[in-house]
Amino acid sequence: MSEESNKLVIIESSAKTRNHIAGIMEFMGFEAIQIAEPINWQSRFDKTKGIIMVVLGNCGDNKDLLSIFRDIKSHDAYLPIVLLNDPEVKTRFNQEMDIGSIASIDIPLRHQKLEPVLQQIRIYRQTRHEDGSPRSMELFRSLGGKSKPVKKVRRMVEKVADTEANVLIMGDSGSGKEVVARNIHYQSSRRNKPFVPINCGAIPADLLESELFGHEKGAFTGAISTRQGRFEMAEGGTLFLDEIGDMSLPMQVKLLRVLQERTFERVGSNKTITADVRIVAATHVDLEVAISSGRFREDLFYRLNVFPIEMPALRDRTEDLPMLISDLTERLEHEGGVGISLTQSAIDSLSQYSWPGNVRELANLIERLSILYPNGVIDVHDIPEKYQAKMILDNLPIEDEVESDIQLRMPRLPKSGVDLKDHINSIESSLIKQALDESNGVVAHAAKRLNMGRTTLVEKMRKLGMQRKEAASEI
Repeated sequence: MSEESNKLVIIESSAKTRNHIAGIMEFMGFEAIQIAEPINWQSRFDKTKGIIMVVLGNCGDNKDLLSIFRDIKSHDAYLPIVLLNDPEVKTRFNQEMDIGSIASIDIPLRHQKLEPVLQQIRIYRQTRHEDGSPRSMELFRSLGGKSKPVKKVRRMVEKVADTEANVLIMGDSGSGKEVVARNIHYQSSRRNKPFVPINCGAIPADLLESELFGHEKGAFTGAISTRQGRFEMAEGGTLFLDEIGDMSLPMQVKLLRVLQERTFERVGSNKTITADVRIVAATHVDLEVAISSGRFREDLFYRLNVFPIEMPALRDRTEDLPMLISDLTERLEHEGGVGISLTQSAIDSLSQYSWPGNVRELANLIERLSILYPNGVIDVHDIPEKYQAKMILDNLPIEDEVESDIQLRMPRLPKSGVDLKDHINSIESSLIKQALDESNGVVAHAAKRLNMGRTTLVEKMRKLGMQRKEAASEI
């Protein structure tokens, strides 16, 4: 969960139960807001920003509980609700609540059962905008492009998605390997279960075992509580092992055993746990070369490489740039309300760049441009110098400086609309001010710069509320 969004609401009539849940949640880094009287829930909601989930417990009889549930859903249809199942209180959740809630948890809370629920909340929030509305799943798992390499990848994803085969995705860093993995998951029969990613190269070797398999309390220094690993979090779903080529040899042995036997033990435990998990791995390393140099196990490679998919580098599919840029700008507009568009000259220039950072580098560039020129039209002169192709710049027509600047900065109409009169007045004021600054405040000279009569400019300045500073040479 993000640090700025960690508030949860507990609606429960029992102070003992509320304090029990709040204590555990606060220990895990959440801010718990307790509501003892269910009738007061809406006033507390209205005063609290950034609520990420509701824990709904005893609210009277079953009829009252259903009524509160429906009221919360009416208030915010996208707010995740977790139901409390207290054995001391005989509560029956009807089908509407079972379907409409994220999950139910038992009292007293147990960390090993709470962690999967929190994982479901994380996954739910990954697919939502800040206001809770569903993010476009086509954008969320987009594999945009019409080039032959991408069409081939899409066909392979469609063929393997609904099987149980292990998949190995190969390609340069930033080329979109996780996007392929998510496509496989969301097109499979496991789509309603968790998709759990882990970057094997970003976690120190001595901690990776605990991250994958979990650990028991006291298993090692710092293990202050029992913790689930990624295999348990992904139960019934897909585990994405990113940068598998960076995994240490001892961990490769342990992973191979799990893939062979479909069982594992947490660190510090001898209890065997069955793993019903689909494995998708990815690497930017040539694993066959790594095998030759003794850095990767050949038997693990063949376990993972049941169905290989090669993700092309962006430099090999630059014809997809316009569609990728369209997807990325649309996503920014969905998520932040700020959109941009690029001229054909800018796109042509980007098409001649080598893109060592692949799609990730392109996404970073589009985000940077949206910050610099919100709702603007981006021309080749606006993009950073290293992305500017010299032949594109040489072929651009030379235009009057002000006219060129107006064309390059011409804004797009945002989805929220604009007050056209105020917007035009703002543009006029800005250009008049520039003309006056360049003319040392001499209105007659500024009028020539703007190709209008002096009296017309004076009248326009009066209407816009701009101060008139005549120079002595005008008298």
